Amino acid sequence: MASVDDILADAERRMGQGLDALKRELSHLRAGRANPSLVEHIKVEAYGAEMPLNQLATISTPDAATILISPFDKSITSAVEKAINLSDLGLMPTSDGSLVRLSVPPLTEERRNELLKVVRKQGEDGRVALRNVRRDANDQIKKLEKNKELSEDEMHHHLEQVDKMLERLLAELDKLLAAKEQEITEF
Repeated sequence: MASVDDILADAERRMGQGLDALKRELSHLRAGRANPSLVEHIKVEAYGAEMPLNQLATISTPDAATILISPFDKSITSAVEKAINLSDLGLMPTSDGSLVRLSVPPLTEERRNELLKVVRKQGEDGRVALRNVRRDANDQIKKLEKNKELSEDEMHHHLEQVDKMLERLLAELDKLLAAKEQEITEF
């Protein structure tokens, strides 16, 4: 049976991973301005395998409305274009044979509202994931008390620790969501 310290450390790690996953998901949402994270995860068929675009090219943003992709190997430029076309970004790439340009159009009001719904749904999913980790940790702590490895007072103290951890990470999650919502509505 795991010790209380192990349970708390595991809960902290798993909650942190959940928050990191949400950050990654939010970074992939297009908020009206060009950002390399919009495309770096796109899988490109190259050299007989699917590879993330950020391993095959330099991705930069020369201005707020353009993403510039410069493949390390110019022979995969057409594969990069194809992968972007097949992605769900809704952006049309243009190429001069060695560079791929993506123009990020400003968001329409309808698209902004759709993105806000997606952000809120991802936020709620993140909250549920964090609460599930809390529930697992609480169950393990209660088992320790049931097996007489902890006193009732110690159990309550550790349950409070888990709740405080959850509150802290939920506050971080709320900050992330507020920042992303602000980013979507300000452009």
